[in-house]
Amino acid sequence: MKVLVQRVSQASVTVGSELVGNIGRGLVALVGVAIGDTEKDVQYLAEKTVNLRIFEDSEGKFNLSLLDVKGELLVVSQFTLLADARKGRRPSFTDAAPPVVAERLIDKFIEETRNCGIKVAAGRFQAHMLVEIHNDGPVTIMLESRPK
Repeated sequence: MKVLVQRVSQASVTVGSELVGNIGRGLVALVGVAIGDTEKDVQYLAEKTVNLRIFEDSEGKFNLSLLDVKGELLVVSQFTLLADARKGRRPSFTDAAPPVVAERLIDKFIEETRNCGIKVAAGRFQAHMLVEIHNDGPVTIMLESRPK
């Protein structure tokens, strides 16, 4: 499982003309589920995401987490994080979990992060989404539940 985390001043996701989720200061988590991922992967990455210290303290150091700053989280499913583009010019997505599995685990990720007491908004699974991200810094970090 992979989660690409971006620190944002604000973010939103729209499907068609419908705004389906928006947040203020916080994180956007683009989540990709791989074949073989389990709820253990979800729990690890949910905890890692909300506790990742990438917000600045009064001295300008990365010492504060999403929980510390009482930030918000926007979760967007992103199977393309599992792309393998090493061969040829068209990426392969054979490592991505089947949609029925991926949707269940992404819903579990949303549930786990909500249980931490933060506001969590989400995109719509398998929809064509327009994601507006105001990356703050920019700060972008890739989290993975399994070693490469």
